[in-house]
Amino acid sequence: MVSNDRLLVQIASYNTNLQGVLGLPQDLVDWLSPTLQVSTFLSREKRAPDIVAVGFQELLPLHLGLSGFSKTVIDDRNALILSQIEANAPNKERYLLIAKVVHAGVALLVYGRDDGVARTVCDVQTQWTGTGPVYMGNKGAVGVRFRIPGDNDAPGETFTFVCAHLTALENKLARRLSDYKHIVGTLLFPPTSTESRIPTTIYSTSHLFFLGDLNFRLAIPPSHPLSSFHKSCDAAQVLSEESVRAQLKEFDELHLAQRNGNALVGLREGEFWKFKCSYKYQIGEVDKYSTKRTPSWTDRVLYATHTDSPDTLDKSNITNVLYTSIPSYTTSDHKPIVCMLLLPPSTSSIGSTEPPTIRLPSHYKPLPDSRATLKRYLGRSLDRIVGICWYALVLLGAGSGVVGVFNFVLGLGAWTWWKSSIFPQGGPPV
Repeated sequence: MVSNDRLLVQIASYNTNLQGVLGLPQDLVDWLSPTLQVSTFLSREKRAPDIVAVGFQELLPLHLGLSGFSKTVIDDRNALILSQIEANAPNKERYLLIAKVVHAGVALLVYGRDDGVARTVCDVQTQWTGTGPVYMGNKGAVGVRFRIPGDNDAPGETFTFVCAHLTALENKLARRLSDYKHIVGTLLFPPTSTESRIPTTIYSTSHLFFLGDLNFRLAIPPSHPLSSFHKSCDAAQVLSEESVRAQLKEFDELHLAQRNGNALVGLREGEFWKFKCSYKYQIGEVDKYSTKRTPSWTDRVLYATHTDSPDTLDKSNITNVLYTSIPSYTTSDHKPIVCMLLLPPSTSSIGSTEPPTIRLPSHYKPLPDSRATLKRYLGRSLDRIVGICWYALVLLGAGSGVVGVFNFVLGLGAWTWWKSSIFPQGGPPV
């Protein structure tokens, strides 16, 4: 059994900009092995994380993701990630894959140490949902849930990881809030009790981790001196000052929505303003922002544990050891982020029959959507139809969907002309 020591959880997230197997460098040490930077905060000896969760958004070109051709990419990522975290583990620890799940371009892989968590986990479950038009998977979320039993047959605690990609664009805040509500209602897991048949939401867990490209932007008032700072060629220099970032965090949509109780209720977050905005960079540049978008902290990691008080939403019993972005990755307009979390000691008791769950404010009662299954599979069916048609056009256009459409229209016109010239009366003679 896993001891009652505090578990160390590492969470990483990266929007790879639809690049498939080309979206990651071969050396992931800067992103996936941050324990070298934070070991002094943990103990006198370097410590490897007990659990590693890695999330991706825009995993591969959208037409391939919608068509369901993500297996090769996710298998490649799994092999690369596993080899890297083991090669760079401080004490040569070994890891096992607990679960992986992918839906269109959103993917999540969760690993556990072979000498601890990975040998004890049980009740492993995965889930997915789409939040795009008609519930399609161009945006959406995937989840992994498992249980770590306690000592002496105690139920232990459940862990739920959710990787999400919410609606983009600066004027789509309402849609992002709606996306989260839809995820809560449709990313459902089996009942936690044998006496119930009602599926459970992501909140029915002892520990919840919510990560991904959440796409929340900076809503800076036009009258504010920093409202147009992104149009300056030295936006990165402006953001290098922590005092400036501290000002900008007050305009962060997610920060404001949580303060108003409108989104990600009950979840906590580290000091995201301690690092530069993770979006939107010029591809190929380490520290140069695009002038087309206001830089924002779109990529985030939030969390909650069952011992957190619903009355103090700005405090958590989870210790945020590290929360930062990795500037050296330049193949995407996003920078990957990584977070190290030290969980509180397990409080599961022998007398309890079920794992403890997160306590929420009294005004918030998340409920499962009774039509969740219908919505999810309607979205997936449309994914396949649109994706395969799109894929066919890309093939017809030798890699370009636009050229494929042109070639299709040109071919259709040529066929129509040929048919009318051969059969001028509208068809072959009877």
